[in-house]
Amino acid sequence: MASVSRGLDRIEVTFDDPSLVADAGLIVPATLMVRLGLEELVNATVRLVGRMGGARPGRKVLTLVATILAGGSHIDHADRLRAGSTHRVLPFRVMAPSTLGTFLRSFTFGHVRQLDAVIGETIHRAWSLGAGPGRSPMTIDIDSTICGVYGKAKQGAAYGYTRVLGYHPLLATWASTGEVLHARMRKGSSQRGHKRFIQELVVRVRRAGAGGPLLVRADSGFFSYALIDTLTRLGVDWSITVQISPHIRSCIEAIEESAWRSIVYPDGGAAQVAETTYVTGAHGGFRCVRLVVRRTRLTDPTQQALWPDWRHHAFITNLEMPTIDVDKFHRDHARVELVIRDLKEGAGLEHCPSGRFFANAAWLDCAVLAHNLVRWTSRLGHVQHDDHLTVARTVRSRLIALPGRLVNRSGRLVLRLPDQWPWETNFTVTLDRIRALPLLA
Repeated sequence: MASVSRGLDRIEVTFDDPSLVADAGLIVPATLMVRLGLEELVNATVRLVGRMGGARPGRKVLTLVATILAGGSHIDHADRLRAGSTHRVLPFRVMAPSTLGTFLRSFTFGHVRQLDAVIGETIHRAWSLGAGPGRSPMTIDIDSTICGVYGKAKQGAAYGYTRVLGYHPLLATWASTGEVLHARMRKGSSQRGHKRFIQELVVRVRRAGAGGPLLVRADSGFFSYALIDTLTRLGVDWSITVQISPHIRSCIEAIEESAWRSIVYPDGGAAQVAETTYVTGAHGGFRCVRLVVRRTRLTDPTQQALWPDWRHHAFITNLEMPTIDVDKFHRDHARVELVIRDLKEGAGLEHCPSGRFFANAAWLDCAVLAHNLVRWTSRLGHVQHDDHLTVARTVRSRLIALPGRLVNRSGRLVLRLPDQWPWETNFTVTLDRIRALPLLA
């Protein structure tokens, strides 16, 4: 142990090599940025004319996106893109953190909407390259999350129903891939905007190229007959959790005992499902909806003595599937929590860097772009299997966060990467596949 320690002490450390690339794997998603024409798209769509820091927004947005792709969670982390020759594997000029802070603070509501339109067009372009659903059925999970903050200086932050100080953004994700289709920053106490959000979402995915049947899954926070009517009018199927109100409970109690069917459930618990028709008055008339109920209880004798009763979970749906199958399908809505966790831990949303609300809304859009670029890189580069959700941390550790050296070999730049890298084949195959994509501009 002592000899090893002395050996490490003899190693001299210097920061003096301008040819080193800190995150050499950024060349892969950066190549996809070029194929999607992202910088030109942002410049043409986000119009910050006359506002301080508003010139050439494309390079500033992409600097923030690349920072998040490299694992950054604060504006100051953009400095890692300026280390050594890292900037030379990026297709845009890397901007300083102070410039990026001024840029984000220049955003208003209208400018956030312009950046949101960039996301919609980028989805359309990525899907046109082969990352979209085509005419296959598409399941969309809707949820909201809490972005906690500390201190009272964050504009728009408030205490919501979770009693956590922060923001309360809405998110819509594609269940099969985990990419974020639509996002909207809201104040911490807000519970509104569901109907408008869904309308914009459906229009966006249709314009992007989703030509097959659409289905929306959501939890009880999104339940309203106005939202159901909107989905029905737009030709979208739905499966929405409902709270166990007195009316719902009386409907559940009226289900015959013989109607319950046992389903497979984790060890230590038992579960059964049944369905009925829920009849309620709405808009001066009566409305009948399909109500599917799952009841669970503990099977361990010791715990069952403490909680002997059934616990019920109910949702309404217009899907024409067998009871057990539709219950299993609805339970799969929990996948959205994995996407939200990855958006926070892997795409920079665990921190809202500015004290201004619209600056943080623009940061959310940059995080969504970074999150989706990871998924499109995996999908178009054939890194991840279609039946597995992409995890940003895994892609970052295998393809992005590897050191390199940029050298000039007979007039041609060569990016030299570590010998015996475990995922060398994945890296080269992914880069070759993305380079083979056509340019979209």
